[in-house]
Amino acid sequence: MKLRRTLFRTALAAGLAAAVAMPAMAQQVTLKFHTFMPPQSNVWLDMHVPWMDKIEKESGGKIKFERYPAMQLGGTPRDLYDQAKDGVVDIVWTLPGNTPGRFPRIEVFELPFMMTNAEATSKAYWEYVQTYAKDEFKDVQLLAVNVHGPGVIHTKSKQVKTVEDLKGLKVRGPTRFITKMLGELGATPVGMPLPQIPDAMSKGVIDGAVIPWEVVPAVKVNELAKFHAEFDPAGGALYTTTFVVAMNKKKYDSLPPDLKKVIDDNSGIEASGWLGKVQQGNDPKGRKTAETPRNTIYTLSPEAAKAFQTAAADVADAWVKEMDSKGFKGKELLEGAKTLIKKHTK
Repeated sequence: MKLRRTLFRTALAAGLAAAVAMPAMAQQVTLKFHTFMPPQSNVWLDMHVPWMDKIEKESGGKIKFERYPAMQLGGTPRDLYDQAKDGVVDIVWTLPGNTPGRFPRIEVFELPFMMTNAEATSKAYWEYVQTYAKDEFKDVQLLAVNVHGPGVIHTKSKQVKTVEDLKGLKVRGPTRFITKMLGELGATPVGMPLPQIPDAMSKGVIDGAVIPWEVVPAVKVNELAKFHAEFDPAGGALYTTTFVVAMNKKKYDSLPPDLKKVIDDNSGIEASGWLGKVQQGNDPKGRKTAETPRNTIYTLSPEAAKAFQTAAADVADAWVKEMDSKGFKGKELLEGAKTLIKKHTK
């Protein structure tokens, strides 16, 4: 009898210990993060990795990330948003513009000469979504949004100094309104995701591309293009591109309150501003890779930028008309975005 009691007590104690341990174990969450950026890119190393590291640390190790750059889980960059929406992965960083026309209201930030700097414009972008376009992302848990630094024109065999220099050149653009802008400037626009640029440029499918400085080394544009045309900040930024950090809604909803708080603390307007600041902060590093004897960097003056602004003015008008046709107040959205950018620009 004594032995049976001892065994019973031991079993009971083990059962209670297991019951206590089960909730703790249930708190362990693994999140799959997927993006198209290569693992050697500034975006991956200086934005994505620190963001994930911070969440893991603040969760006390209860959140762990499986990290997949360069589309390692399959699909194409165009698939990323739906991978998060459908639960194929848990979190993505991607371009809404990869699926043209699906997120029309946020395209306002990609219109020519809209942005000031990436931190301010990213904060404005977040506030704009909450105010004017929240339903565009209703299928996911939107964690953050951002834009990159000012876009730069990179060409293989011809230096761009004026609008006329773009005529006849096949130039890659990332999204539909940026490719529309390139068409208005006289280029032959070619839409394609970032990872396709090196192959397309080396084979002559395109004569050049528009991308920010920070991503230049990741896609070897410093080696493939000889000429680079940037804009003096005093004359404005030619364009930028919008990005989102999107999480599967069911996965987010399944998190216990303490882990939801960790995610929330690393989301929103401040996270958006940080992403933009870090991305543009790597522009000088990317530019330095093109400061070689074989490369020529030309800076367009504010006066020269006016010709680009005039040539691209119809792009904003076209966007306003399209918004009106969809039942949105295009002019109000455009002015709202401009006001928010001004508000957040120091």
